[in-house]
Amino acid sequence: MTDTLLLAEEILHEARAISKKISCAESCTGGLVAAALTEIPGSSDVFNGSAVVYANSAKENILGVSRAILEKFGAVSEECALAMCEGSLRIYDTDFAVSITGIAGPDGGSDLKPVGTVWFGFASRGKFASYAVKKLFSGNRREIRESSVEFALSELLRAIKS
Repeated sequence: MTDTLLLAEEILHEARAISKKISCAESCTGGLVAAALTEIPGSSDVFNGSAVVYANSAKENILGVSRAILEKFGAVSEECALAMCEGSLRIYDTDFAVSITGIAGPDGGSDLKPVGTVWFGFASRGKFASYAVKKLFSGNRREIRESSVEFALSELLRAIKS
């Protein structure tokens, strides 16, 4: 079993142990976090769903990310990651949510936001204040996406256990 699947299995176990539900909102990973979680049999008792919101219009229309956030800070930002995970928490009625928005490349980067820039949002119902984490991953598109999934799962596990 891969490290990603081991993390997913542990997340499900920990959430199940405290009777909590989880959800995701994914952009650059295109549903890979949800795929890892749902690869584990029995995940439906803990995992409510994931929104794959690649386009800004999807972020806005599905998760409720404000147009002002998208225009002022961009889709790859702390503000957008926070709004995405809070939207996921709300629409899926879960206890924990993770969001991922970034630039996996090979194109789309800039001096301020180079390829490999990924923002993660984490939200919970009352357990901790929502927070965001920025990472800069190296490698090709596949490697950046895989690193993003692994970090998201690792940090989600840490948040659930805290």
